[in-house]
Amino acid sequence: MIKLCVAGATGRMGSTLTREAVSRGYQIVAAIAAPDEPSIGKTLQELGICNLDIRVSPPSEIKEVAKNADVYVSFTSPNAELTNLPIVADMGKRIVMGTTGFTEAEFKKLKDYVGQRVPAVFSSNFSIGVNFMLKMLKVLKDLPKDYDISIMEAHHTGKKDAPSGTALTMAKLLSSMRGYSKLVHGREGIKPRKPEEMEVLSVRGGGIPGIHWIIIAGAYDMIKIEHVAFSRNIFAQGALYAAEWIIKQTKPGIYTMEDVLGG
Repeated sequence: MIKLCVAGATGRMGSTLTREAVSRGYQIVAAIAAPDEPSIGKTLQELGICNLDIRVSPPSEIKEVAKNADVYVSFTSPNAELTNLPIVADMGKRIVMGTTGFTEAEFKKLKDYVGQRVPAVFSSNFSIGVNFMLKMLKVLKDLPKDYDISIMEAHHTGKKDAPSGTALTMAKLLSSMRGYSKLVHGREGIKPRKPEEMEVLSVRGGGIPGIHWIIIAGAYDMIKIEHVAFSRNIFAQGALYAAEWIIKQTKPGIYTMEDVLGG
């Protein structure tokens, strides 16, 4: 039985992951939330998340509450993880992190520090479907140059970062293959598309768990690749799959869902 410390345990993704983990037989040994959260000091049962008498702790208690965990699973904020992840890595805990919104410099700093100490999976999207979609995109390198590629994504109104981390991952992959050098996040007025531009467009509305579209348009036809998440449980499922995989790894380093799914 894998023992988990869940950071961001009372958030949208953290609470979903906690419920999914309990239903699948994982053991939750610690739950962490931001220090200003009203949930601090209450149990997961009292909060209606699951039927566990685990108290929600602030990050200042991370060393104490996470000591018995096998894997630290995190869906929080960049500021929180810039502090938490080095502590957890120094404790020798394996890590599964789905937090997005880091700057390039912040993300590199974390990867360099954590990757030298423990095995960890960092992913902007743990959906198994999305990660197979990323595999599919690699065939687009053979597409004629006169086809334009655009990315659109839609998420719930509470999502703080835009574009989504998944959309940026797709944009980076496609730009490297197709030679795009500039990201464009919207158009207004007279602004025709230039050959070097990659379009990445974002929509925020209601409770949308996550939709990503790849639009591939030529002069006479169009291809659309779409992934729709029905529920946040798909991300929880993938994160738990990553936890099962990372617990077996002995070599420190930063791994991806591509590694988890077999390269």
